[in-house]
Amino acid sequence: MTKILSTAPGRVCLFGDHQDYLELPVIACAIDRMMEIYAKENGKDHFEINMPDMNQKRIIPLHQDFNEIKRGDFLKIALKVLQKKNIVPNKGYHLTISSKIPINAGLSSSSALTISWIQFLIAAFSERSTSPKELALLAYETEVIESGSSGGKMDQFTIAIGDTIFLDTNTDQVQKFNDLKLDLVVGVSGLSKDTFGTLSHLKSNAWKAINQVKAQIPDFDIAHSSIDDLKKNLRCVETSLKPYFYAAVSNHDITQKALKTLEHEPLNPHILGELMNQHHRILKSYLKITPPLMDKMIDAANENGALGSKIVGSGGGGCIVSIVKDQDKERIIEAIKATGASDAFGVNITKGALLKTL
Repeated sequence: MTKILSTAPGRVCLFGDHQDYLELPVIACAIDRMMEIYAKENGKDHFEINMPDMNQKRIIPLHQDFNEIKRGDFLKIALKVLQKKNIVPNKGYHLTISSKIPINAGLSSSSALTISWIQFLIAAFSERSTSPKELALLAYETEVIESGSSGGKMDQFTIAIGDTIFLDTNTDQVQKFNDLKLDLVVGVSGLSKDTFGTLSHLKSNAWKAINQVKAQIPDFDIAHSSIDDLKKNLRCVETSLKPYFYAAVSNHDITQKALKTLEHEPLNPHILGELMNQHHRILKSYLKITPPLMDKMIDAANENGALGSKIVGSGGGGCIVSIVKDQDKERIIEAIKATGASDAFGVNITKGALLKTL
């Protein structure tokens, strides 16, 4: 009886939050908090799925009516996507899904689940090999295209490829930084967030602002917009949308500066930390996605020696990340917890999705 172990890491966005859906680049890394699917054949005509971390069980028949899929049911949506690639289940499996990634906390547990599930399905029901980029695009099709979501490609590419990546979300070109030595601490607020709603709202307003500039400057391209032209271009934008345009241009500039810092050897984490603080100030003051508790968490981290801190993910809840020095790590973790955060822990940058046949 075939046994398969499919794993995928969580991810942290270091730079470029709310940029990938504008087809602007991002910098993100995979972290050693893992989603794991252990699968073995069950001799039945369905998948038996046990999720002990969530105290849930479900049955998915091999043969699906793809017209009856609830929004966010990425397990079933992935089956639909793979069917179009002629990857169709023909035998049942018992699966145990476990996760060390906090759920709905901005560390992309949903994408980790989608990628580990797709990776399992391809291994179980296809002879083809799949590159990390192909795996990322299948997950993106599942979570965004088929689901009508406002998200971008950062989560899927970071988790599938692993390590630290600079992703051009317009061309899908990836610059990878292998074995980057960066000490990180993640703080979990425990506050729930509305990922779909937040992304939809911010994406809509950002594109409205960009299109207002294009209407008056036809050759305007947000990807090549200079911070020096920001004041001039803002005149084209109505007052209520100015913060979204300012955030898009400023965060793009910060991400480009962070890329140059990563390319410089030896890596200077102090510069990277200051750029992270600049990035967070934009997210906080212009996009307004940090609730008071998360502001306290970030202040506590920085006051106790963090080189830089920011919110992670769509915002409104979830996690923060801090660049730290190793000797300060435990003090920063305790300071974050003391604010009322539900958890805080150190993470290491790790490899991408992996598959083992047992």
